[in-house]
Amino acid sequence: MKHELILDGLNCANCAAKIEAKLKSTPGYTDVSFSFATKALSLYCEKGNIIQDVQSIVDSIEDGVTVRPAEDASDDGEDEDGVSRVKLILLISAAVMFAAAIVMHFIDGFEIPCTVLSILAVLASGYDVILEGIRSAFKLRLDETTLMTVAVAAAMALGDFVEAAAVTVLFGIGEILEDKAVEKSRRDIRKLADIRPDVAVIYEGGATREVPAKDIAIGTVLQIAPHSRVPLDGVVIEGSTAMDASSLTGESAPVEVAEGAELMSGMLNRDRAVLMRTTKAYADSAATRIVKLVEESAKNKGDGEKLITRFARIYTPAVLLLGVLIAVIPSAITGDWALWLKRALVCLVASCPCSIVISVPLAYFAGIGAASRIGMLIKGGRYVEALAAAKCFCFDKTGTLTENHISVTEIKTFNNNSGKELTELAASVEAHSSHPIATAIREYAKKHNISYRELSDYSELPSVGVSARDGSRLITCGKSEDGEGITVSVDGEPIGVIRIAETIRAEAEAVLHELNKLGADELAMLSGDRAEACALVAEDLGLKHVYSGLLPEGKVEQVERLIGEHGSCCFIGDGINDAPVLSRSTCGIAMGLGSDAAIESADMVLSAESLNALPRAVRLCRSTVNTVKANIAFSLAVKAAVIALAACGIAPLWLAVIADTGVCLLCVLNSVRLIRKKYE
Repeated sequence: MKHELILDGLNCANCAAKIEAKLKSTPGYTDVSFSFATKALSLYCEKGNIIQDVQSIVDSIEDGVTVRPAEDASDDGEDEDGVSRVKLILLISAAVMFAAAIVMHFIDGFEIPCTVLSILAVLASGYDVILEGIRSAFKLRLDETTLMTVAVAAAMALGDFVEAAAVTVLFGIGEILEDKAVEKSRRDIRKLADIRPDVAVIYEGGATREVPAKDIAIGTVLQIAPHSRVPLDGVVIEGSTAMDASSLTGESAPVEVAEGAELMSGMLNRDRAVLMRTTKAYADSAATRIVKLVEESAKNKGDGEKLITRFARIYTPAVLLLGVLIAVIPSAITGDWALWLKRALVCLVASCPCSIVISVPLAYFAGIGAASRIGMLIKGGRYVEALAAAKCFCFDKTGTLTENHISVTEIKTFNNNSGKELTELAASVEAHSSHPIATAIREYAKKHNISYRELSDYSELPSVGVSARDGSRLITCGKSEDGEGITVSVDGEPIGVIRIAETIRAEAEAVLHELNKLGADELAMLSGDRAEACALVAEDLGLKHVYSGLLPEGKVEQVERLIGEHGSCCFIGDGINDAPVLSRSTCGIAMGLGSDAAIESADMVLSAESLNALPRAVRLCRSTVNTVKANIAFSLAVKAAVIALAACGIAPLWLAVIADTGVCLLCVLNSVRLIRKKYE
């Protein structure tokens, strides 16, 4: 049984990692996944009600966290704000007392008031951290709260009460700023769920009524009012309007829709009210799929996230050991215990790992959230890394590099016949055929204002062609000799050829050019179509590497070969028969939200069914990975420098606090900016 829970009040990424690890090691729990950015916990367990069990495990690691069902609609934001207000009041009071203590510290005769105010400032600003540190110590669990508690206790033992207050006050300020930055990121990410309306308006007999969107059956007629979102996928049956699909596709230009146009849930009606008939259930609609993909992205953590989880387990004990060595060994040699205890204290404060364990997972989720805004849905951090590192991109032809329909590309006439007459005869003969070639010819005739003739004796032979009579003349349309179009004949005499080809996507050439600029080593087409058809498309797009006539297993073989040559390979496709190669590629990208098999097999989804988002997503993923690397490098460099200075007696305690909380805040803000950054 799958359980989905929310952990309210959990604002420590390191604690989140510990809770996830603890649940994974608990017998009976499988597929445990927790997203720090959304506070969503997902796991499988045979037991029906596990909230109390999970609450006990959470309480053993972090106090003040409430476990509730994900479907519980209660809003937790108010409670969290209330806690923040209390904490803010205490922190302001502590800061005032700390400031007064500093002044008294430099005035003779005020030692006792200075000490009292410093202790009160410590209690007001750091009581929660100290209590948690004591509990962690009793549980033999070493973490950042243990480091802070040891640092404060050591400072007081050395008589440095003002510096002890500095540790807790500055740490408290940094913690509140971090919480605000994390919560801002969470709010931005939660906005993704706003594209999915919870209520739909049913239209029956001229009257309307509101019902929960999840209860709407396929085939129900809904009214979409101006400035409201489409709740389920469907088709317009009455009216016309302009729809804003930017939340789904990343494209800002409104789309004009009229009767017969398809609507995706999440679209925003910008103009007039329309009626639509639903074609998919709530759970299968586009907006639900997008929200689900983004929410589940936490399951596939990147190598950077996994590394940080392992790093946090080893780092804190190692730092404590380093502090002990700095305090004991030089003191045993020199006999100056106070000096070296103080230096060890500075090292402990500076080395707290918060900046890394918070900012790294936040960077991945911020990148995934930003990707969804430009029309790319990414299923996890590991695929962010895969796309960032990709040097080889393979494309399916039909439906990916080309549109899903064919069109007329050339009209060639014989014996002085006109192109207009040739088109008119061909469109007239093909007037009643449902074949894609017939549709392409009729669309060409309509586009060029060429009308049909009324013919008689219509006949169609599958795989051969169509024929009809124009008075006494027999007009036929059949395959041309090269197979790239049809030959139009009158009484058996060819009068011309109409060339037919797939319509290349308008954005395809520019996207391939952008990928080349981004450093792609190889761009290739993998298709099951004939070599001639593939060659024409490749020539128009300037593709040098073309592999045609491939069955699904043939595509897999080619991708495996390319992975061997380039180390990785991204495949972009749209069909059911692309599922195997999407799964096998280093990073499989599905075109659009159409094929269930392709979406399930893919690692990313181009929700707009357009290639435009691909190069932008590559830039975004590279920026995300670079942000992660920068945060790690910056954090470790600053901490190493301060620890080295502390060991030499140069770094004061306040500098160690800045190296901890200041660096953490900068790294969190650096991660959050990924959501707002432009990736043109």
